[in-house]
Amino acid sequence: MICCLNPDCSQPINPDHNKFCQSCRTPLIPLLINRFQVLRVLSNEGGFRRTYLAEDSQKLNEPCVIKQLALKQSGTYALKKATELFIEEAKRLQDLGEHQQIPTLFAYFEDNGFLYLVQQFIKGDNLLDELEQKGKYNEIQIRELLLDLLPLLKFIHERQVIHRDIKPQNIMRRAIDGKLVLIDFGASKQLTITVHTQIGTQIGSYGYSPLEQIQGGEAYPASDLFALGATCFHLLTGVNPFNLWTINGLSWVNNWRENSPVSVSQDLGKVLDKLLKIEIQERYQSADQVIKDIQIPPIVYLPPGGNQIYQNQISGNSPTTINRRGFIYGGLFLGGVTVAFIGQSLFSGKQNQTLIPENTITPENTPTPENTITPITPGNTPTPIINNLKTFKFEVVSTNATGNIINRRNESATYFTEDLGNGVTLEMVEIPGGTFIMGSPENEAERYSNEGPQHQVTVPAFFMAKYELTQAQYQAIMGSNPSQFKGNNRPVERVSWNDAVTFCQRLSQKTGKNYRLPSEAEWEYACRAGTTTPFYFGESITADLVNYNGNSTYGSAPKGQNRQQTTDVGSFPPNAFGLYDMHGNVWEWCLDDYIDNYSDAPKDGSALTGRSSYNMLRGGSWFFLPRFCRSASRHVFPWDVRDYVILGSQFGFRVVCVVGRT
Repeated sequence: MICCLNPDCSQPINPDHNKFCQSCRTPLIPLLINRFQVLRVLSNEGGFRRTYLAEDSQKLNEPCVIKQLALKQSGTYALKKATELFIEEAKRLQDLGEHQQIPTLFAYFEDNGFLYLVQQFIKGDNLLDELEQKGKYNEIQIRELLLDLLPLLKFIHERQVIHRDIKPQNIMRRAIDGKLVLIDFGASKQLTITVHTQIGTQIGSYGYSPLEQIQGGEAYPASDLFALGATCFHLLTGVNPFNLWTINGLSWVNNWRENSPVSVSQDLGKVLDKLLKIEIQERYQSADQVIKDIQIPPIVYLPPGGNQIYQNQISGNSPTTINRRGFIYGGLFLGGVTVAFIGQSLFSGKQNQTLIPENTITPENTPTPENTITPITPGNTPTPIINNLKTFKFEVVSTNATGNIINRRNESATYFTEDLGNGVTLEMVEIPGGTFIMGSPENEAERYSNEGPQHQVTVPAFFMAKYELTQAQYQAIMGSNPSQFKGNNRPVERVSWNDAVTFCQRLSQKTGKNYRLPSEAEWEYACRAGTTTPFYFGESITADLVNYNGNSTYGSAPKGQNRQQTTDVGSFPPNAFGLYDMHGNVWEWCLDDYIDNYSDAPKDGSALTGRSSYNMLRGGSWFFLPRFCRSASRHVFPWDVRDYVILGSQFGFRVVCVVGRT
């Protein structure tokens, strides 16, 4: 079927063979700009704007959303304003890059008197639909929502973007992983209010918009936080703030408890009070401030060496005090943050998940852990001795700000080889101990705030895999290969943090050595290899040296090849430690839980665990921009997700090992 692109057409669906619309006689376009096949109308905002569902022929017919704005009715203030907002939305989506909770911008163009904006299609329900289908949220779900969305708001606010229309309809729960996604950064509802009322720059939705937006059209980070508070009120109580606004105006926030059919705890009530302050000066000013005031829900712990799971019930019992390095997770992934309750499912419909992947093979006579994975961490097993170290030589290159090679030198490193069976081996390179400055300086181009503050870390010696773990190596230990881009010598991908930890456990069991994921500090120390520049090559990189999205640039380097897939490990020059592909190819899992800054980070090279259900990824990938390949760049994702097609095909890992030497 072919969909007519005339926004005034009342019956736009046509048979494939038609050249003209059977309803309005408009010429039909099989592929918009020879790329996008429009399938059907999703929404219609009047005679000059429509939204369509389409497929991208360049991305294996991946579903996408096309927003259309007619330019033919020029001359009116309303259309001029609508055009400005439409263009602003495209710029915002482009500026915000590939954040996993914002729809990716595929294309933006003008064609035949229309503006088009094409972005990723998010399959799932918005939170208003979820409220209608599943009923009111409880407090734990509200806390989880806040902890999921506040880091995203911090991200966009740091980039000088204010959403201005946060409400349940504009928050999607992605079906494939339960992650919350913020949509409509120029938003049809915003355009509708502006066009129909012709009130300057007033953008937003009554009941959710704060005073400064309603009266003066101004918006700040605190304005989005007000709207987030109103959203939480709606989901928690089932009472639509718009209905309260129509009766009481903005004063409804002064007595929101009186309009709530449910009681709210004192702690959450205080947070909502401050989110919903009428005067902006009395409100939270940043997402960080809200995060600090939210009490994290109870978590399940398993003491080291124990077999019993101790449950901290929602009634308020104190968490069990344990050694942080003996921490493991149990429970469910809900809205992006772990809330561990045995045998309970709050609203996702999932039961307790076994953390050992179903598609792996358990070695004979090896018991499978029940709903738990205990990562091997420094200090919890004996250190074996190895005496068969070998030496290899390699060339190291350095680059300038344009990405050109300005120096070449020869280096050498020691390593040992692990036999995985069936002719498959694993080379482990010796990384000397030392002290370095972790994180990026504030003047580093395109850095993020979670890369600081810089701090000194002392890292003991260890061994790290020369290459990202290959598919042949993964297959030898796990008996399976989940990768999208097949090839024995390509890095294994589409592995979750749990998968990577399970591999380390089985490799340790097979070899008698202590294999594990690297800590963040170990990873960055090994990546930098004594350098302080954004990349271990120097000030910049090119696609001739690293596998990343070559359509984008860093510094003064030129654009290059965008391979759109992984490459064989070792295809590009190594760093001074003899490690390959520390930049690009696939993101590499680290042992640490995510923290949003280094204020509380260990300074001894160890991993920080016991903080969240998000784990760290380092190094960038074939899909991401060069700024994400920097030595200090940090990416975060839930530990139990591997199967999201685009993101999952970027998740791999490499292992480290602590052994003595003679």
